[in-house]
Amino acid sequence: MADQGPYQDTTMPIPGKSKTFGRLDICGFIFKLLQLVLSFLAFVLEEIVTTCNACGYLYFFEFVSCTAFLFTLLLIVLLASKLHSKVGITQWDLVDFAYTLGIGLLFLLASCLFLTPSNNNGSVVEQTSGILGIIASLVFVANAAYLIVTKRTDILTCLGAKGQQPQTQPQPPEREKLNGQP
Repeated sequence: MADQGPYQDTTMPIPGKSKTFGRLDICGFIFKLLQLVLSFLAFVLEEIVTTCNACGYLYFFEFVSCTAFLFTLLLIVLLASKLHSKVGITQWDLVDFAYTLGIGLLFLLASCLFLTPSNNNGSVVEQTSGILGIIASLVFVANAAYLIVTKRTDILTCLGAKGQQPQTQPQPPEREKLNGQP
């Protein structure tokens, strides 16, 4: 047997460990990239629309798609790099879940309102933009469901739900007087 000497490898690769990008695992990273691309495409196509019947719905869709794109980009930059440790937020799982679910539902609402026949002219660009918005909202909601499945305990801990607490009996009030009070 060959002498290995006093020094041996101390860092061994962990078999089966998946690739991560900062705080995002590979599936979370793919979800975020899909959200980014779809919300950007929906925003760009919405910007091409030249006329509108009910411009308020168009502007609402524009606001939601632009917000989804910019905030998702910010979240990717923060979570996929070491920048998340520089920000004073410690509950990133809860932030990611709340943002993802909230913007997904808002995107779905904006897309449905935008696609209503009385609210647009029915052009191909409007329909494509609205459909991309619905697909993006479904990706956001699917990501929220994925976060619930994979990080449920972290999210519930952040919310303060630590399981059922044992039932305790209320303590009777103290009978001893403080500082000799009557």
